[in-house]
Amino acid sequence: MQDDAVPDRNVRAYQAVRDADDFALLKKRYKNFALPWTIAFMAWYLLYIVCNNWARGFMSTKVVRHINIALVFGLLQFVSTFVIAWLYGRHANRKLDPLADGLNAKFKRERRR
Repeated sequence: MQDDAVPDRNVRAYQAVRDADDFALLKKRYKNFALPWTIAFMAWYLLYIVCNNWARGFMSTKVVRHINIALVFGLLQFVSTFVIAWLYGRHANRKLDPLADGLNAKFKRERRR
């Protein structure tokens, strides 16, 4: 009988967190960051692929000595990945983590009941 009480406490705790206004706000803030940046990165990546396949003359244009636009675009893919990761880390620290910490505390309180 005791074993059934632990899962019930977990269920109640999860439901309490799920129903909290902060949880909805956390999901909204995450989505508002992740969706636009995902779309922007995918568009940038697809532009790179399209240009490499169908704009070879443009991509083979030399920028400096043996460095062409294709190489620059390829390297910028790495740069943009790290910039987006850094922006997400900053966003998470400022906007998501405080809410998540509060929800975690709420979950722990609800489990003790």
